[in-house]
Amino acid sequence: MRFLFLLAAAPFLLANTGDPDPALIPPAVKAMLDAAVASGNENDISTIVRYALNASPEAADAINAVVEAWRDEKSASKTRTVREAGVFDLWRGRAELGGYATTGNTDNLGVTAIIDLTREGLQWRHKVYLQADYQEASNVTNREHYLARYEPNYKLNADIYVYGSALYESDKFLGYFNRYSGSAGAGYSVIRGRRVTLDLELGPAFRHTEFTDDTIESSLAARGNVNFGWKLTNAISLNQTTSAYLQEFNSTVSSVTGLNARLLGPLSAQMSYTVQYESQPPVGRRTTDTTTRASLVYSF
Repeated sequence: MRFLFLLAAAPFLLANTGDPDPALIPPAVKAMLDAAVASGNENDISTIVRYALNASPEAADAINAVVEAWRDEKSASKTRTVREAGVFDLWRGRAELGGYATTGNTDNLGVTAIIDLTREGLQWRHKVYLQADYQEASNVTNREHYLARYEPNYKLNADIYVYGSALYESDKFLGYFNRYSGSAGAGYSVIRGRRVTLDLELGPAFRHTEFTDDTIESSLAARGNVNFGWKLTNAISLNQTTSAYLQEFNSTVSSVTGLNARLLGPLSAQMSYTVQYESQPPVGRRTTDTTTRASLVYSF
């Protein structure tokens, strides 16, 4: 008897488990929701959904279903775009050009240029960073710093990744002609919010340095990196990156603090302060150099 009852009721039970009917959403609310979805702006959609749920709580399931369908389609579209992209597609980043003032081994004014690129894939993230500082007075070069870095990341999940890092530096005024560094390890995105981000990296490294006093040093090291970002307002952001190579001989600790203010469209102004510490520089060189930069930044 019970079996016959369930069999008879099955069509009604199945009907009640179907997808929520968008027709349950009041026309005025549906029009606002459709307009927000069409804009593709997550903030606008969240705001409209909040008001729509307050105005029509009886249509909550239907409202949430519309938004979830949009998010699923957005995610699927992003996946298709990434899978079909070529090697030179999907790169985002910034180009920075400006001047700076230095204290320490040199006390001069000069120019700086930076290119910072990131490519986000489904499993891989690639980072490329290029920097050049140069100053010349009376045909004499008294500041010349070059840096090139490539970092591939393999994402194990949304928060944990494995990284590699290849770094080249040259700065004879800090006491070395060439420095090559290689590292691999683990990274963890401690905070990944809309306004605050915090990434930590730790792993072993190998460094080869050719100093200006003809000393050549090659040794194992430990590498650590902390990258903090804070979006203070929609137009102003603060970034702090601290990295360290700790080894038996000369260890290096560097810190870059930048304050960025958006001016117009992709253009912004940035002030940054860099400190670099070398524990055992060649004789006659100071252990600490600082660089203050004022730059114009173009984001793309």
